[in-house]
Amino acid sequence: MVFSSRLFLRCVLAVLALLLALPVLTVLFSWAQWNAASASILAEMASTVLPDYVGTSLLLCALVSMGVISMGTVSAAAVTLFDFPMRRSLEWALLLPLAMPAYVVAYAYTDYLQFSGPLQTSIRAVFGLEGRVFPEVRNVWGAACVFTLALYPYVYLLARTALSERANHLMEAARLLGAPLSRRILRVALPLARPAIAAGTALALMETLADFGVSSYFGIQTFTAGIYKAWLVMDNRIAAAQLATLLLVVVVVLLAAEQRAQSRLRFSSTGVDRHGSESQPLKLHGVSAAFVWTLCVLPVLFGFVLPVLFMVRALLHGDGVMDLPWSRFVQWSVTSLSLGGLTALLAVGAALLLAAQARLHPNWLTRQVMGVVSLGYAVPGAVIVVGLLLPVGWVQATWPQSGVGFWLTATVLGLVWAYLVRFVAVALQSVQSGYARVPASLDDSARMLGTSGFSLVRLVHWPLLKKPVAAAALLVLVDVMKELPATLVLRPFNTDTLAVMAYQLARDERLGEAALPSLALVLVGLLPVILLSRTLRRN
Repeated sequence: MVFSSRLFLRCVLAVLALLLALPVLTVLFSWAQWNAASASILAEMASTVLPDYVGTSLLLCALVSMGVISMGTVSAAAVTLFDFPMRRSLEWALLLPLAMPAYVVAYAYTDYLQFSGPLQTSIRAVFGLEGRVFPEVRNVWGAACVFTLALYPYVYLLARTALSERANHLMEAARLLGAPLSRRILRVALPLARPAIAAGTALALMETLADFGVSSYFGIQTFTAGIYKAWLVMDNRIAAAQLATLLLVVVVVLLAAEQRAQSRLRFSSTGVDRHGSESQPLKLHGVSAAFVWTLCVLPVLFGFVLPVLFMVRALLHGDGVMDLPWSRFVQWSVTSLSLGGLTALLAVGAALLLAAQARLHPNWLTRQVMGVVSLGYAVPGAVIVVGLLLPVGWVQATWPQSGVGFWLTATVLGLVWAYLVRFVAVALQSVQSGYARVPASLDDSARMLGTSGFSLVRLVHWPLLKKPVAAAALLVLVDVMKELPATLVLRPFNTDTLAVMAYQLARDERLGEAALPSLALVLVGLLPVILLSRTLRRN
């Protein structure tokens, strides 16, 4: 009986791994269809659009890297190494841009800074000018600024965690040895945070490459936009799959760099007296305090406060608050919450199964499945879409009566599948962090009392995992509600979400109406940010 139950669990794990890995495997398998037609398509792409995709994506990544490293590192060092007015408030306020989807930031600044926006209109009216006052916002440089403002918290969060472990203590030791402040920061503090900065930058670049909303709205030629054009405009699935493969290779390289950087985070606070005077942040006064305060306020101002104010202004100065599509807004909200809730439930269930299996029966199969699942979040939505639709098209063409195309494109089944491929990893990370706080001695004690298997999970683990599981469900819910690329393509007819409608209304230049779902997404996105800030402030 025990053997059969273990065999059943192994079969379930194998099926789960196959379902979550299928999109990536399908994209890679597209190269097996190599023939003269595929070669001509790739040659045509190499001579026309591919150089633009590569050049634009590389330039965008380079600009975003410089932006997030500068903004995230400076803010993390400021709140960790120095003490100035409002430092405690700014520690969590610097996380607020995490609540802003990058495409919402793009809509907000475009509406305010474009030629017909209120800023240029006011300047022309006051000074009697004609023509454009500021350069066009919708370009690679504008996209890089948007991504920097939305993604710098990745670097800030990891760098701050690394610096808070040992930086103040070692900075004080360097001061006692006669090192000036600039040398202490450059030679002591920043080298401690270097792996964390690299890891945060890799995460930001993966989000940049996976984005579709900003690149499509700004009209820039990135890999993600090219995949959608090849599939939906050119109607060429092989070209889309090959572009997706190239993007996947870049993402895997970034993921490997991020994991290597994470593995180098070896800072420990053991034996460090955090309350001793020698390990406290340096107290600043006067001009120095004002300067550091300004450096910390500017990212919050431009990354969260101003975009929210711009969207509220667009909402209030549009066609009128009473004329907004409130009834449809309720439908979009219900659809988003329903999809998010269903996906969160399934993702948390899968994460609990995997984490419990890894805890109770660690073996080769479990490790491989955990690795496959952990890769999911790094896979861009565009790659997942291509990886799901390619086998559906092949099965539908081979067996027209199977109904596979209907179930995966005319229902929410395909959409939820794509969500699970991306976001099971988010739930798994939260559940694993909860399991890390459950001592193994509890398992041994329970087994000595006659409790084992999933009775052990139900009676011992579950009461201790309720908070991590709730946090996992919340994170998956918010991520699903903000997901744009997969939802845009795989949603059934008349199944519009807040993210899709914000994108479509903004694309149609109806930014007053787009502000309504955009602000709703920001409001929902604040929930995990509040949860994260509370977690970081605990001792």
